[in-house]
Amino acid sequence: MLAIQRQEIIDLFQHALAPIVAGSDLVPAVVLERPRDPAHGDVACNIAMQLAKPLKKNPRELAQALVANLLASPGREALIASADIAGPGFINLRLAEAAKQAVVSAVQQQGARFGKGEGGAGKSVLIEFVSANPTGPLHVGHGRQGALGDALAALFEQQSYAVTREFYYNDAGVQIGTLAYSVQARARGHKPGDPHWPESAYNGDYIADIAADFLAKKTVSASDGAPVTASGDPNDLESIRLFAVAYLRHEQDLDLQAFGVKFDNYYLESSLYHDGKVEATVNALVKAGKTYELDGALWLRSTDYGDDKDRVMKKSDGSYTYFVPDVAYHITKWQRGFGKVINVQGSDHHGTIARVRAGLQAVGVGIPEGYPDYVLHKMVTVMKNGEEVKISKRAGSYVTLRDLIEWSAGEAAADAADATDNAGARDLTRGRDAVRFFLISRKADTEFVFDVDLALAQSDENPVYYVQYAHARICSVFNQWGGDEAGLAGVDLAPLNSPREAALLARLAEYPDMLQKALDELGPHQVAFYLRDLSGDLHSYYNAERVLVDDESTKLARLALLQATRQVLRNGLALIGVSAPSRM
Repeated sequence: MLAIQRQEIIDLFQHALAPIVAGSDLVPAVVLERPRDPAHGDVACNIAMQLAKPLKKNPRELAQALVANLLASPGREALIASADIAGPGFINLRLAEAAKQAVVSAVQQQGARFGKGEGGAGKSVLIEFVSANPTGPLHVGHGRQGALGDALAALFEQQSYAVTREFYYNDAGVQIGTLAYSVQARARGHKPGDPHWPESAYNGDYIADIAADFLAKKTVSASDGAPVTASGDPNDLESIRLFAVAYLRHEQDLDLQAFGVKFDNYYLESSLYHDGKVEATVNALVKAGKTYELDGALWLRSTDYGDDKDRVMKKSDGSYTYFVPDVAYHITKWQRGFGKVINVQGSDHHGTIARVRAGLQAVGVGIPEGYPDYVLHKMVTVMKNGEEVKISKRAGSYVTLRDLIEWSAGEAAADAADATDNAGARDLTRGRDAVRFFLISRKADTEFVFDVDLALAQSDENPVYYVQYAHARICSVFNQWGGDEAGLAGVDLAPLNSPREAALLARLAEYPDMLQKALDELGPHQVAFYLRDLSGDLHSYYNAERVLVDDESTKLARLALLQATRQVLRNGLALIGVSAPSRM
């Protein structure tokens, strides 16, 4: 049911209710839903049950009076074919055939804008995701963040929000020191297992690559940073640190490019220290009386704001705990004008939520409770050749996002990952499509097993293949037809009256509401669920009905239905960053 039809039906209900609630102070809110069982109709409403008690009437009798008024309303024939009463007073409506078919014309007219809302017009939102430490390649958990965060951003844009995608680099702290010492050890000729190899060092092959380029005095730069040239001196630890961070930021840029994810802004944790924002935050908390000293450390009274215990902010050695720069960072988000902020992070960050929010409340700058919002995801298990994969040579201790893209593209693409030829690019696009669809296809807070063998399968069991094949199948029908698609606008849709056509029409009409629900619940996985359902309806229809029949009016109507279905598949796939191929 389209939004305009929903409002028209609500208006009909309000008109029918007017004489029933006359003389009372009631202002009933009519809510329409889809019946759980399609056999019960197209639209359900429980308004009679809601009003029965305040009106002191039997709900079923009230529903009967309401239905009588509804069916007598002028113009209802264009929308409502019939109305029934079920159980104690549920009202089930069946839409007129023309009302069901109207979705085809709506999709034809709106094209890529079908499903777009205006609820976010004039509003802004900042979505922070991936935010990897620049200490190694992106892993599959970062990939899940990338898929979820980018799709969530697209959902907000679909509702006309001004969206900023932000990547926060944790480029300060102990882990950066470990990175520098690891590269220095490699530059001095040591390797994992040697007596002089640091126990806490990073062991992946990428450390050796960084050391080699450092000794060669190469220059690297990240997408938003100034070029950094290595000194080549293994004793110059500061140069090693700067070069290694820039090198890995550049590598992560390449990973994100391969994944099809772009950011509007990069924010460095180190800048919070250089600009004095961390110190200013601590001073503000002290001034507000929200801290105390104990055992040589500075503590935040976070229990005043719902945390299970107070938290150390500044340790006895003078260093800050890791949540303090997080508080400073989120103050900058608020100061930059972002009243709505969403962080997409791993579930291991759950413990930081209360203390960050406590710090933001305690600092007293007007930040509301519950700021920011969080989408926490569980980690990903990777299966390949029937076995769990836990490490890769590239990273040394985990599976990288690049590994997953290359594996999901197939062996040929993995062997030519840096190929510039069209075939290599197509293969890597297939790998990216599979990874993005798979990682978006489960609710964020559920465990997920990524089966590389399934991602490569060209069968109905592979969800991304199943959806893309639906799109390609429609393209094949239009290639066989060879007619002018522009001429399908305005064709008579009356022949679309079979049960499978009705199911496909109903599914298309669900698309805008699904997008709004996915946004409201911060659940972009619902887009993947919908695309699978829509593809299932399309495949069932295609297998049961011929499209290119002899009867011209039936053929054109069915082609128009397929044209609309193809457009909605394209729209949905674009939202989650997956391509819509014309052939498979």
